[in-house]
Amino acid sequence: MTGPDSDERLVRLTDVARTYGRGPDAVVAVHGVTRTLGRADRVAVTGASGSGKSTLLHLISGLDDPTAGRIDWPGLGGRPFGRPGVVGMVFQGPSLIAPLDVLGNVALPLVLADTAETEAVDRARRALDAVGLTNLATRLPEELSGGQAQRVAVARVLAAEPALIVADEPTAQLGSAHAAQVIDLLVRAADDLNAALIVATHDPHIAERLPRRWRMADGALMEGEPCSS
Repeated sequence: MTGPDSDERLVRLTDVARTYGRGPDAVVAVHGVTRTLGRADRVAVTGASGSGKSTLLHLISGLDDPTAGRIDWPGLGGRPFGRPGVVGMVFQGPSLIAPLDVLGNVALPLVLADTAETEAVDRARRALDAVGLTNLATRLPEELSGGQAQRVAVARVLAAEPALIVADEPTAQLGSAHAAQVIDLLVRAADDLNAALIVATHDPHIAERLPRRWRMADGALMEGEPCSS
């Protein structure tokens, strides 16, 4: 098996499909997807609600299994599921652990990956400083605004230093100013970590920030035109 840094092709999907249910009630969420995601890629996945964007991201990150086709992770050393820190996830809704303060939430993936506690805390503090939230380290998630919570989620990604960042509608619940701030942080994190970034979004302004677009329609994936520079 290859190591996580030995292949610039992080994820390879070959004729991948995902169907939920069986018989006449079956729902085909994704079908016929063949794509490669490389370390230098910055991808916006666009499409209407129900087009399969979230399912595709879950497949790419190893959170879900295809019902047909094949997914390989040559640049991640195999499927990332169950290996904290290999893929950094930012979700649309709340993803912070309620009993943990901000610092604990950011350090959590490192602790789960058996990083020494002192190192985990130190990296978490540096990540919070990078997103401008050092002063909120001792707050609980319920004390944060939506924009602050998403910035903490980005800090959690930064601290874990993944090779792949997956963000599923990370700005859907934010106003335009906070949305722009979060996408700025995600792009900067990907650049700083030399990580791939894939973002599902309804927002054309967010999609325009990324140079490659995959458009979903009824579970099928089509390459969009690159954004102008």
